[in-house]
Amino acid sequence: MQTIKASIITIGDELLIGQVIDTNSAWIAQELNKIGVWVKRRVAVGDVYHEIWKALDEESASSQIILITGGLGPTADDITKPLLCDYFGGKMIINEEVLAHVTYLFEHVFKRPMPLLESNRKQAEVPDVCTVLKNDVGTAPGMLFEKKGKIFISMPGVPHEMQFIMQKHVLPLIKMKFDLPFIDHRTLITMNVGESFLAERIKDFEKNLPANIKLAYLPNHGMVRLRLTAQGDKNEVEKVLEENFSILKKSVIDVMVIDEDISFEMLLGRLLKERNKTVATAESCTGGYIAHLITSVAGSSEYFKGSVVSYDNSIKKNVLHVDDVTLNTVGAVSEETVEQMIEGILNVMQTDYAVAVSGIMGPCGGSAEKPVGTVWIAVGNKNKIETKKFKFRFDRKRNIELTAVNALHLLCEFVKKN
Repeated sequence: MQTIKASIITIGDELLIGQVIDTNSAWIAQELNKIGVWVKRRVAVGDVYHEIWKALDEESASSQIILITGGLGPTADDITKPLLCDYFGGKMIINEEVLAHVTYLFEHVFKRPMPLLESNRKQAEVPDVCTVLKNDVGTAPGMLFEKKGKIFISMPGVPHEMQFIMQKHVLPLIKMKFDLPFIDHRTLITMNVGESFLAERIKDFEKNLPANIKLAYLPNHGMVRLRLTAQGDKNEVEKVLEENFSILKKSVIDVMVIDEDISFEMLLGRLLKERNKTVATAESCTGGYIAHLITSVAGSSEYFKGSVVSYDNSIKKNVLHVDDVTLNTVGAVSEETVEQMIEGILNVMQTDYAVAVSGIMGPCGGSAEKPVGTVWIAVGNKNKIETKKFKFRFDRKRNIELTAVNALHLLCEFVKKN
């Protein structure tokens, strides 16, 4: 079976200068991978005519599918649509269905009091050589072109509009047009062990993997994901993946957190719902970031009651009832303080479990005794509290993220055991 390859071209000067982070390519690649399409290359180009043209030529030379995002807006710097018209030898026409949709949006959804501007009408202009892919959630339609057996699809750069067009039109089209192989993955997550140490431990396993299985190391925030990927016949792929994944799990069982690719906040939610329990957070140095991660999971209202962001010591003292003597002697960043924060938040929120953090995120505020990156984390319930000290060495943002990930990990382990 032929491997179907895709290239993703993202267009916009804002991507090249870092003003906007390209999340579209990652999302598109994940969705393509799910249906058996291999992403050969991801290319970012600026709003430059000849650079976009060159990217189309180069990517269509090696990929059957070329997906393009960006440059479809109503302003002068949005040049993707006229360029595609030239590239495929067409002329621009008004698509009446798109015009009716744009008019409806401006008059009934956006409720603009003024008449439709010419720039808004131009959103309904498309090359006459394309198939229009209706965009129900925005003004710029998607466009499908075909040339020498290759398909080119242009979509808006706005993430939710691109995702709508991908799910409604593009993915079904690809599945219908191409004979796709089956691709599957197995992923586990390890914690508190470096990538190089893992590689050394499982080097014999990796060396003996079948040719159709690839092992990937994906380190981030103190953890490493190990992912096995295979493609081919569905039954054969699933069988060989399960056999090798079982061997891999046994090889890293002492450092493995979970044998699937989910976040700690998702794992925590699952554990709490299974036990019909609740949780709250008491956060100092993370400023509510842990609560944000927990509530980013759909259905978290079932088990998350709330948070106290005790950034100032007066809140630790007056709301969480951390002892004044503790704050004046061992300080806010101490084992005693996070233990008392746990006791306080359990009392305030009346939850089954809680997590508390206090630390120095940087770049200033540290001392010889407590340097930047010093963090105390506590997890507990009414009967037991466990604490752990960390010494992170990164910038403020990464220190906050590492604190949150480790706090959620400790909390998950505590819920499992207690």
